[in-house]
Amino acid sequence: MNRTAILFAEGYEEVEALTVVDLLRRAKIGCDIVAVKESGEVTGSHGIRVGADKTLSQLVMEEYDGLILPGGLRGVNNLAADERVIDLLRRFAAAGKLTAAICAGPTVLAKAGLLQGRKACCYPGMEDELTGAVADHDHILQELDLKLDRFLVCKEVHFVDPHVIQLDPILLDLRHKLDRIFIMIINHL
Repeated sequence: MNRTAILFAEGYEEVEALTVVDLLRRAKIGCDIVAVKESGEVTGSHGIRVGADKTLSQLVMEEYDGLILPGGLRGVNNLAADERVIDLLRRFAAAGKLTAAICAGPTVLAKAGLLQGRKACCYPGMEDELTGAVADHDHILQELDLKLDRFLVCKEVHFVDPHVIQLDPILLDLRHKLDRIFIMIINHL
């Protein structure tokens, strides 16, 4: 099937959400923008409005192999406050489906009780909200080759086009790690 849903709540982080949608669609993996808000239109943290493919109430879990949560503090707070999101995360995890979160998004996984005893990282300064997880910013990217029980939790997403600027070794290493993140998402589907 190879189809993912990415949840958009008011205040989502545009780069973390829209870039993931773009990359998955370019990889020919179905990726639906799912609005938590019933109107189907969601505004990001920088004022970009997006029309969703469907709303949360229209989402049928069996049609998807993965669920992705972008960051954005206000968006993450809105996701965490919605019991339908928490329930959906638990059902995806129980079914062994990919559950991924970016930046502040892992705090929603923690609220759903899905990070108990697992290594995770999140936006710096929010580690206290990773209830039950072992916060590990230093080693999590080095261990991405391990399959973390179909959970993928990563730091902020940064993208640089190597054709536009000369990349230094640190940026090249970061780009390599990000490529591995998306390869893992694709391989899990």
